[in-house]
Amino acid sequence: MRWGRRRFAETILGVNLGAQGRAVGGDLSTRPAAASPPPFEQSPPKQTKKPQHIRKGNRGSAPGPLTSGCAGPRHPPPSRCLPLALPGHGGGSRAWGGARPPAQESFYRAAAQLKLLLDVPEKVWGAVEAGRYLPAARLHLLGGHLRCQLQLDAPRARASPVLARFPILLRQVAAASHLRSTILQESKSLLKSQTVSDQAVAEALCAIMLLEDSSPRQALADFLLARKLAIQQLLNQPHHGAGIKAQVCSLMELLTTTLYQAHALFYTLPEGMPPDPALPCGLLFSTLESTTAPHPAGRGGVLEEEVKLSSWFKYLPESVVEFQPALRTLAHPISQDYLRDTLQKWIAMCSDDIRAGVSNLLVYVKSMKGLAGIRDAVWELLTSESISQNWEAVCRRLLDKPASFWEDLLQQLFLDRLETLTKEGFDSISSSSKDLLTLALQELEVKSSTSTLSKHIQFEHNVAQFLWSESSSDLPSDAAWVSVANRGQLAKSGLSMKAQALTPCVQSFCSALDSKLEARLDDLLSYLPTDSSAIKEAAPTGQPRSAFDRYADAGTVEGLLRHHCVTCIHHVLGCVREELQSAQSLQGGQEDAPSDARLNAVLFMARLCQSLTELCPHLKRCILGRSGSAETALKETRSAKKLGKGKVAQEVTPVQAKWQGVKAELLQQSLFAYQIWSSAVTKGLVQCFTRTLLLDTAGSVLATATNWDEIEIQEETESGNSVTSKIRLPAQPSWYVQCLLFSLCQEVNRVGGHTLPKVTLQELLRTCMAEVLAAYEKLVEEKQEKKTGTFPMTQNRALQLLYDLRYLSIILTAKSEEAKPSRIKHDSGIEAVTDFLEGHIDPFDLDVFTPHLNSNLNRLVQRTSVLFGLLTGTEHQYPGRSGALSSQELHNILPLASSQIRFGLLPLSMSSSRKSKSAPRSTERVQVPPPALPRAEDEASRPGSLFRQLVTEEEDTAAPSLFKLGWLSGMTK
Repeated sequence: MRWGRRRFAETILGVNLGAQGRAVGGDLSTRPAAASPPPFEQSPPKQTKKPQHIRKGNRGSAPGPLTSGCAGPRHPPPSRCLPLALPGHGGGSRAWGGARPPAQESFYRAAAQLKLLLDVPEKVWGAVEAGRYLPAARLHLLGGHLRCQLQLDAPRARASPVLARFPILLRQVAAASHLRSTILQESKSLLKSQTVSDQAVAEALCAIMLLEDSSPRQALADFLLARKLAIQQLLNQPHHGAGIKAQVCSLMELLTTTLYQAHALFYTLPEGMPPDPALPCGLLFSTLESTTAPHPAGRGGVLEEEVKLSSWFKYLPESVVEFQPALRTLAHPISQDYLRDTLQKWIAMCSDDIRAGVSNLLVYVKSMKGLAGIRDAVWELLTSESISQNWEAVCRRLLDKPASFWEDLLQQLFLDRLETLTKEGFDSISSSSKDLLTLALQELEVKSSTSTLSKHIQFEHNVAQFLWSESSSDLPSDAAWVSVANRGQLAKSGLSMKAQALTPCVQSFCSALDSKLEARLDDLLSYLPTDSSAIKEAAPTGQPRSAFDRYADAGTVEGLLRHHCVTCIHHVLGCVREELQSAQSLQGGQEDAPSDARLNAVLFMARLCQSLTELCPHLKRCILGRSGSAETALKETRSAKKLGKGKVAQEVTPVQAKWQGVKAELLQQSLFAYQIWSSAVTKGLVQCFTRTLLLDTAGSVLATATNWDEIEIQEETESGNSVTSKIRLPAQPSWYVQCLLFSLCQEVNRVGGHTLPKVTLQELLRTCMAEVLAAYEKLVEEKQEKKTGTFPMTQNRALQLLYDLRYLSIILTAKSEEAKPSRIKHDSGIEAVTDFLEGHIDPFDLDVFTPHLNSNLNRLVQRTSVLFGLLTGTEHQYPGRSGALSSQELHNILPLASSQIRFGLLPLSMSSSRKSKSAPRSTERVQVPPPALPRAEDEASRPGSLFRQLVTEEEDTAAPSLFKLGWLSGMTK
């Protein structure tokens, strides 16, 4: 029976108790004589081999040092193991299988503790590898308790007989500190993860608190510090394109999870407040209590069930079986004020890192669509039910205020990045537009005589050639079945471009600019709400509450777009202004007119600024925003016109005022360019006119003279008889006058005169009239000096000059200029020249000639009203349409021939003629009264209005046939 018990002890300890008994018990001479050796000691041959066999079989259980150094008899009696009864291990024995001597109880108890102590490291490593850090920490503390029980941690532990006989225990003591650091490191590493459960975090914190013997406040600091390190690691990860979205979302998830877990772990409900099952709290304290609180006998402790099933478990003392770790100080709950202050400081401390880190991440986002994708992903994350369900309650409990990480941390960062992208985009547009403008101007300034010019450049040199050229794009492909009213605003046919004199170069520049603006606008619109998304978020019925308004900064974004777009246009206008000022300075420094190549560039810039707002529809959308669509504005204009309200006085918003300002600046630059052109044209043509007028030789007078009409007049003599006589009066202006007007019309027609601004045409006529009047005044000065050798001013020449001056005054003076000071000044100058010329005509002849001269002048103006229509058409060319005319209506026709001809006569508009003002002098010229115009839109009275009516959108839905127009039906007779 004793031999069986010893073999059982050898089995559970994995060593030879005979050797250990001898080593621990000392010399055999001290053994009691009453203990007789077992029977197998009487066989010496077996005794010499038995220890070797035991050592060989137990190699895996205990290393060599357990049996090394063993000497003396190999099988001492069990009573010789009494020295294993160490101090402090005599009590607390549990039920044994039978009566056992106290020496044997101490021996088996010590052996079981040594066995458990050897197994603890392996179990600790297994728990660490499985992520069960709290059980690992408890086992580690149990190991410390065992070492303390065996007195292995005492200052004189190396002198202990146990360590002397079991050297492997030295390794166990040395590895204990390494196990502690590993558990702490792994537990703190787990705190950085945002995907672990609240219970896992609570157990990791409990493990740290047990190993470091820290307080809950220190645990809170460790938790927040670990999350701060996690934020820094997340921001410092390598970023590649779409990974930035995942990083920002992970950052937001980490922040929200941190607050949720802080509430679940550290928050404790005030007294009297019932717990909320949806919001668990105080998990750290409950876990800590379950770990450290004593349990009923047999139902607690650190040891696992598999250990309890071992055969040697029953030999462990109660202090080991029921061992529970404990803290040196009580774990008091954290006050709400301290928790709130700590979390607010932590959020403020992390905010700086987050702003800097996210700013660095957003640098790699190159489009506003990418920014919108990140924002929407954050919105979807924070709006998800798992995060938003109890967010307000958690923030109210922890921070005493609502918290929005998007508005507090990210929104301004996204706006800053969006502004940077918008600025870079429009800076690129400005730079490319400037380069494109410079290239176009260089091509246009090439001499027109070059035979290698492209067709587009030739069209810029002569717009009339472009207007009367034919191309396959003149009409849209669906023109046969889609009416103009139903055609989209952006669908411009080639014929409509010609109607507006928009040359291919202008179209190309505007198309390039508009495509870039469209790309920029489309990219930005992805950051702004669509109508459907705005309605969906405005009425979120049956959906979780939105975490934040992701379109709250839509107004700011549109403001950024508007500002940078206007800045871009100002930059382009600045380049145009520099070119125009350079051309103006060159024009002012030259006595002769500037070259045509330079004027071609000036006209290109004039047409460009004039058409930029129409050919770049996305420019208007960029400035007005989503509400400024061209379709809406057009519908409003149509409805107002159909209701007969005309111009509706509407309140101008600041955004509309901005757009009107841009249009005004573009128009101003266009008029400035046209002014440079008109000055150059006037200067060149009037110089030739003045040179011919001042030629004072008989040959030059005869060379420029025209045929005079011979008129029979009836005169009454003093006796009362009627006498028939013939007089000769000028019926046509001088050749140089006709050349001046015709050349002026040619120049206007060459640049697309029907699209010239009315102000420019009036300025051209006013400037030309002023130059012509100055030439006549110079002639008067020369004649008044009466130099010798000069050709005298005869009556016939005076009549011709007077006829020419009156005709020029009628053609070159617009009716709208009658009341202006410039017209009054012209009238005074004309009167002075007229007085001088009438002074060289016999007064009696002048009284006779004046009525006939006025009649000839009236007939001449009517005959040349079509020929010089580009100059006179601003006042009396075509009226606006005013309903269907009667087919029986008479036409005001030109008496071009007295005999009946095959074709119908050329019609004029049936408008009431204005009465000429009464002249203060009976001999004053009679101005031919042109037909008066009804007060219609300016565009309807412009030359080429019919041409535009054929290709532009009709104002009324059911437009009358062109053949219902009275003047046009006369041409079909």
